[in-house]
Amino acid sequence: MSESQQIGDRMLPRQQKNWDARAAANFICGGAGGGLLLATALASGRGEDLRPLVVVALALVGIGLFAVWLEIGRPWRALNVYFNPSTSWMTREAIMALFLFASGAAAVMFNLPAAFWVAGLLGLVYVYCQARMLHANKGIPAWRHASCAGMIVATDLAEGVGLLCAGALIWPGLASFGVLLAALLAVRLLAWWRYLASLRSTGVPLGTSKAFDAVGFRFVWLGHVAPAVLGVAASLTGFSLLAVLAGVLAAATGGWFKYTLVCRAAFTQGFALPRTPSRGKGSAGQGVQPGWNSVRSL
Repeated sequence: MSESQQIGDRMLPRQQKNWDARAAANFICGGAGGGLLLATALASGRGEDLRPLVVVALALVGIGLFAVWLEIGRPWRALNVYFNPSTSWMTREAIMALFLFASGAAAVMFNLPAAFWVAGLLGLVYVYCQARMLHANKGIPAWRHASCAGMIVATDLAEGVGLLCAGALIWPGLASFGVLLAALLAVRLLAWWRYLASLRSTGVPLGTSKAFDAVGFRFVWLGHVAPAVLGVAASLTGFSLLAVLAGVLAAATGGWFKYTLVCRAAFTQGFALPRTPSRGKGSAGQGVQPGWNSVRSL
């Protein structure tokens, strides 16, 4: 084995273990809940009592926060998260959650349109905080691109409207939001392609490439094409079961993507050498960045 290979074996990226499925659950449930709050605000002017959807949204956010609380090594020190609002997006998420629950409770108790909209806009801010939490982890190549934050926001909004469409099982009139779901899925698909393009431009660890290759085809067809077609059909026909199926597919595949992003594709940077050192008077060798590729297969 050459010297450069020996050096390279000690510099390979490794899959991060600090955030596991419990952390992924916070992004999956919390993002969907925040998106559902905004979607419910959009539908609140229809004259139907959509307060149960607000309860579902708040429950999703609560489940996500509870899951990440279980992951903390010293859970009874969780209040320390509120001490760094100027630097930490996790702190901002936690602070935003307090206002989100308060406004959501007001919407449920008083059924006021203004309360729905306040809760919905706070849900959007909550989603943005979560997206920036991932983007702030610069040591994980799959997370540090600005397009990753855009992808998280896009999928959370699509999931929220997807869950709203799933509510057509109880409120058949919500099937009309299938067109909006299709539009948001188109936005999410564009965000997905832009995200992959940003990874191609810099390269990623091989593990990241393999994780996204494993889900890419099904994510496009099951997560975008199929629910978009079903959503448009539901809007045109008023057939609520089509809207339910479209919404479930959109939400489930969004959660699947976020689980993959957090638990499967998140590899550390690893080490790279611009030039391989040499002994004595020999010239420096070619640089190495072991465990990376140019992601041409994505």
